[in-house]
Parts: sequence; C-alpha cells; structure tokens
Amino acid sequence: MDISFFNHSKVLVTGASGLIGKAIVAQLLSGGSGSAEVYALVRDEDKARRSFSLLPQERLHYLVGDMCEWKAEDLGIHYIVHGASMTASKDFIDKPVEVIRTSVSGTERLLEFARANPVKGFVYLSSMEVYGTPMTDEKVTEESATDIDTMQVRSSYPESKRLCESICAAYASEYAVPAKVVRLTQTFGSGVDYNDGRVFAEFARCAIEGRDIVLKTKGETKRCYLDVRDAVDAILTVLAYGENGEAYNAANEDSYCSIYELAEMVASEFGQGKVKVRIKDHGDAEKFGYAKTLKMNLSAMKLRGLGWMPQISLKTTFQNMISDMKRQIKEANEE
Repeated sequence: MDISFFNHSKVLVTGASGLIGKAIVAQLLSGGSGSAEVYALVRDEDKARRSFSLLPQERLHYLVGDMCEWKAEDLGIHYIVHGASMTASKDFIDKPVEVIRTSVSGTERLLEFARANPVKGFVYLSSMEVYGTPMTDEKVTEESATDIDTMQVRSSYPESKRLCESICAAYASEYAVPAKVVRLTQTFGSGVDYNDGRVFAEFARCAIEGRDIVLKTKGETKRCYLDVRDAVDAILTVLAYGENGEAYNAANEDSYCSIYELAEMVASEFGQGKVKVRIKDHGDAEKFGYAKTLKMNLSAMKLRGLGWMPQISLKTTFQNMISDMKRQIKEANEE
C-alpha cells in the first residue's frame, strides 16, 4: 500500500523487536520527513537501538517495558499495531500459563489504552492456528470452524489468540475501538535471525552449511507461506482500510505446499547438489510443541478485496533469507 497514508501520524508498534515488528517499523519510517512517527514498545532498548540503528532516529521513539506491565500514557497515538506475544513452539508446552497471560493481559491493556485515548485504527496480529487442524485441501476462510481441543496444553497459543480476537471484537462493538484482526500464515524472509529455531530457518541453515535436511516428522503438514514484506503490506492495509471488528487471513495462496515439498525445494534450489532430505520420525513431535498434521489452505480473498496482493514468491523469500543469513555470518566473523 501507499505508505503516505500514515504521513504525520503517530503509530505504536508492540513486539517491535520481532521479525514482523522490525519490518513494520522500518516500513513506516521509510518515507521522507513527512512520514509517520513510530513508538516502538520493546523489552531491551539497547538491542532495539542496534536493530534500528540505520533508521531515522528523530522519528523513532523507544518505549521500554513488558506488555503486561507497561505504564501506558497518552502520547497522541493515532494507530496501533499489536504484535507482542510468545511465539516459540516449545513455550506453548513448557510455559502455557505465561503464553496465555501475555496474550490476553497485554491485549486487554492495549485495548483499554485505545479506549481511553481514541485512535484511528488498531490491528491485532493473530495466527492461522485459530483454525485448528483442517484435514482437507479445502480453502480456509475467515468463517471456517475450528477443532481446537482446549484441554491440550499446546492449545495455550491458538486459544489465547482466539480469545484476544474476541476481546478485539468486543471492544469494537461495545466501546467503538476501531480494532481489526490479521490472521497470519507462517511468515519469514530477510531479517530472520541465523539461529532462529523454526523449520524454515533450519532449512536455510542446511542449505548454507551443506547439511542434509532432517525432518522430525513425515512432513505431511501443508500450509501457505508469506514473505515478511508482503505481511507488512497486509497488516498496514488492514490497519488503514479494514472494517472494524473484522478478521482477515494473510497468506500467499500460490505457496501452498507440504513441509516435505518445501524441504525438497530448498535442497534442490539452494543446496548446490550437496543437500538431501531425510526423514527421522520418532512419532513424538507434539511433545516438542509441533502442531498436529494439518492442511491449512488459507484463502486471502477477503484481504485481496482491500486491494492487497502478495508480490514475493516462496523461492524468492528463501533466496532473500539465505542471502541475509550469509550477511549475518560475515558480520559475526568480522567482529
């Protein structure tokens, strides 16, 4: 979208140190002197300043604190992007209470802030996981049902996301807070940390290091993916033009494939003939926080109705991520 929409606006971004948060901050500050001012809520100011060192600091303000304990003040904020949450799969099993508390308490606190200090737009970053485990290749729309088992500990993540969505809808209805939701598919690209523990990062490391890709499951799960730059465009499009109290799927529908197919693509395109895909399935993947086998064929038609279209292919996303990871290696070796 045209980033000039946010000119002369103040935008609060929570989870600003994460992959998507950093990309949103960078995009909002990419214009000239008339573009947005960004208020970045972070836990570690020194780390954030290093991450954002190349951005125009005169329009970037650091708010330091835990989302659940942050002492909100009226800063004249016009828009809010709420992306703070716990996203490590292992935490969904090991720290389910903290996962739920961070999501729910933080979201309610931010919505109360938006209620007390009226804003023009509020977007909550949710997840495709709210749909549970679809078992067919049928398109998953915003109206699709879910089969999440509330008594499974790993449900701490998707159920807390679902509750936060409901809280957003409630504030939109009862208090006229202009809240909307973006349900993101798995998102990655340039900016992923070299040591990121998620599967796409491991595939990239294997390609860089010339190691075989070893799957801990049969890789039968299928889903769509999304480049981080397309995700940022989707989020800002919903923030600017989305209907209050509505949810929007964000995914590149052309990227729909299985994890095994994804691994084969990375090995073939980036493994330089040295990388093969092997399966080492112990049948206990769920204890590590991995979701059950599913087919998450998200429909982004509703979001496309706002004028959004993904621009970056899955292959290009990996190419950009691998190039950026190589840069990280080079910089680390030069230190």
